[in-house]
Amino acid sequence: MVIDARPRPGERAPMGHHHTKGRLALYLLLGVSAGLPLFMFSSILSLRLSEHKVGLVVIGFFAWVALLPTFKFLWAPLLDRVSVPGFGRFWGKRRGWIMLAQLGIFTSLCAMAFTATDRSLGVTALCAVLLAFWTTTLEIAADGWRIEIAPDQAEQGPIVAAYLWGYRSAMVVAGSGALIVADIAGWTGAYLAIAAGAFLPFPILAAMRPEGDGGGGRMVALATGLLASATILIGVAGATAAIGGVVLALAAGAGMSATTNVTPVVLLICLAPFVAMALALPAIRRAPADAPIRTSAAIGPYVDIFWRYGSGALVLLAFVSLYRMGDVLAMALAKPLVKGAGYTLTQMGLADGVVALAANMAGVGAGGWIATRWPQGWTLALGAMLAAIGNWAFVWLAHEPPGTAVLVIATFADQFGNGIAAAVFVVYLSMLVNPAWPGAQYAFLSGFAFLLPRLLAGAAGSMEASIGYDGFFLLSGGLSAASVLLLPLVMRVRARDA
Repeated sequence: MVIDARPRPGERAPMGHHHTKGRLALYLLLGVSAGLPLFMFSSILSLRLSEHKVGLVVIGFFAWVALLPTFKFLWAPLLDRVSVPGFGRFWGKRRGWIMLAQLGIFTSLCAMAFTATDRSLGVTALCAVLLAFWTTTLEIAADGWRIEIAPDQAEQGPIVAAYLWGYRSAMVVAGSGALIVADIAGWTGAYLAIAAGAFLPFPILAAMRPEGDGGGGRMVALATGLLASATILIGVAGATAAIGGVVLALAAGAGMSATTNVTPVVLLICLAPFVAMALALPAIRRAPADAPIRTSAAIGPYVDIFWRYGSGALVLLAFVSLYRMGDVLAMALAKPLVKGAGYTLTQMGLADGVVALAANMAGVGAGGWIATRWPQGWTLALGAMLAAIGNWAFVWLAHEPPGTAVLVIATFADQFGNGIAAAVFVVYLSMLVNPAWPGAQYAFLSGFAFLLPRLLAGAAGSMEASIGYDGFFLLSGGLSAASVLLLPLVMRVRARDA
């Protein structure tokens, strides 16, 4: 890779020189590219594992794959300072990373397709982690770019809506399409179909005009980029396998197995970040502008959040941790619940395709619209309560005889509520960041927002074994609704001037 700390001349040119239509079209495309893989390493994978008779507790452990995006702040600064050889020089730093990430997504999906028997859960886990890593890398590049070109709330609303329309629509289409294809051609066919769809934006990006003078020519840049990408993909896969082996050995040494109740341990781990941040806060607030912790390229963007917001940062992080709790927890067990209620893969796929797509688009559109017109506190409260109702709809579904109307109503409630919540939440997080470090700070805030929910999602199987499906979905919705109680405090938090 080539170190390049300076912005390239014309870095923002692909956004159509700030023309609104071009900007929205590009972010719709980026949303599609990032949204297609999401279910394939989460809810679709949990359903695939249950079909192969993997225990519910172990399926819950697989939800921890989704923890990886919460730590994206660890490599987000790299995307601001390093260009991908070939791709970066010709198409620009941001598009270069997007193209590399799409290659990573494609190869990871193909690997999951050809290991679809799940005979080796370790290999399945490795492929899922790689898919999560490259999907997250794509999101980091897109998020940093979005905040740079749309710095205020009025501009963020439409561009967030466009991105989420693409993202959540692709996510829903992938979920429904994968289930229908799996019913016809098996899980291998399903993952290969999604891989093909996820790769479609790559040739479109490759056909775009270059950044600057595009030195070297398109074909040379493409060949160099593909060779560098292959090297990077192999290196990342090898490192991931090595780290995974160490983690599994440590878990086995600690006596962790498929029968272990991990919920108490997970709850203690969830408290650790808040304790650590509270202890560090006094020193951060006293740090002068030239202090190493504030000027460091590695940690400076994250220290800045606590320096600006002080103790209010702990309130903000507690709020964002609760806000999307219901959506994340429901994703871990929703499809096993619906399948257990007597619905076929095709029925679930059709509901996810037609109903969920329409509900998502309506919810995201409504969320983007109200985020530009309503007071922030009211938009956040509405999103939280609708998301909670969507979770509680699964409790109702579980007690009704299987029927199309029941599945449609529950699916619509879940997807519409989560669509509104997602849109207003992205706008809210975007307004918290310092424009000096948009990519890194947004990566930290959005990653932390899902840290606690995804930790708990890994214990979903253990929780269901203790309190049942009813208790689990009542609790998950209640946690999302509880975030509203923090809103009076959250709305009083103000950033300190640098």
